[in-house]
Amino acid sequence: LSLLLILLVPAHSTRSPDCGGILTPSGLRYLAEVSKPHAESVLRKDLLAPPAPDPSPASPSGSQITSVKVDKFSLTLIPDTGMRLSIEVDLGITSAPSTTKELRLSILADLHVDMNPEGNLELVTSDCKPTLEEVQSTEEMDRSAPHKSSGSDVEKQINVEKICLEVSRLLLFPNERLMSLAAPFPITPNCQVQYLPLAAPMYSEQGIIISLQTTFQVAGTVIPLPVSPVPFSMPEPARSSPSHLILAFSEHFYTSLFSALEESGALNVSLLSSLTTATLAERITQMGSLFQEDLPVVLQAVSRSSPHVVLEEDRAIVQLFLTAQIGTGSSLFQSFLSVNVDVTARLHLSVADTRMIISVAAIEDIKLSLATSDVGPILAALLEELFLPTIREEVPVQINAVLRQGVFLPHIASFTYTDVNITIHKDYVLIPCNLQLEAR
Repeated sequence: LSLLLILLVPAHSTRSPDCGGILTPSGLRYLAEVSKPHAESVLRKDLLAPPAPDPSPASPSGSQITSVKVDKFSLTLIPDTGMRLSIEVDLGITSAPSTTKELRLSILADLHVDMNPEGNLELVTSDCKPTLEEVQSTEEMDRSAPHKSSGSDVEKQINVEKICLEVSRLLLFPNERLMSLAAPFPITPNCQVQYLPLAAPMYSEQGIIISLQTTFQVAGTVIPLPVSPVPFSMPEPARSSPSHLILAFSEHFYTSLFSALEESGALNVSLLSSLTTATLAERITQMGSLFQEDLPVVLQAVSRSSPHVVLEEDRAIVQLFLTAQIGTGSSLFQSFLSVNVDVTARLHLSVADTRMIISVAAIEDIKLSLATSDVGPILAALLEELFLPTIREEVPVQINAVLRQGVFLPHIASFTYTDVNITIHKDYVLIPCNLQLEAR
């Protein structure tokens, strides 16, 4: 199957996955647990509704479903195939003031997730077997039970075939929620991220594996990827994980994220220095003839090439390649120096709700080199002495201000992430976490 999927996916960079997730058997059990009250609510609404009046005089009358209780609700993984949904519902039936029956409605359904022509994932029922049998009756307590004949007068009312047709809606995550996975999420006011499924999920013993491709939009336009990604596949855990979900993000994902921020102008920063033209004139003699009055010095940094993220064991760094124009004035900026700035900074990753919070934790290295000068040649040592403190202090502050809202992780509506554990490996980041249904 995996070989077939590789052949089906066109082999060019725009169709390569750069992140993904594994919904584990533990995650399926949790989804079944939180779906159980929802399923009971849906079945009560369907089954306790008054039946349509039957005009035929021969039809049995008086039977009424008086109680609906979901006794068992489970969702299990079938490797290479999909999922199996098993439901047992106890129904209380009153057919006369003194006669009550208890019927058991059992549903066994095979489900899998497909990709529709629009590119959205949707839950599909491939097989469904309903059975209805009597388990208890006040008028037949001394007879053998269970048997299947006595429920016939309420089968029309129950309509087990209709329940099978719509069995997927008994789960909490059918298709509106699956579609929410591919919704665009904001990063900054004019930059968005979107996770697009590349194919229908695959089913292994470790869980349901889904591959995603990230696209970034700037001002509503999808930006081209900065580099051709190395084909990324979900690293499967060697043993079963206690976490509900394992998310994985490639190095390419993070490089694309910072490139999108650069493209949107979010990494262009204005740094106010403690220096003035008069203090600079003490070290750079030509400053005095250029500026007669004492003015504050400003650094305006813009990217000169795309940022790059490197992932190693327990370590993530971002490399920024900036050009800082050094000059005076805010509304009418007058530059007198241009300096190339290469910054290598350590990144810190955490998760809050459904967002990954990325921040510059520490600058590990900065290199300055003179690009252009209106005030004569300046030694590299003097450039570093004058401008390094401002750059070292201000660049992380400004970038963290851009990133502080976080980047939305792939998620489905109404669920958030808890018990998160982030591990950084060479070339990818692994995020095992648990699902939590948000309170309405």
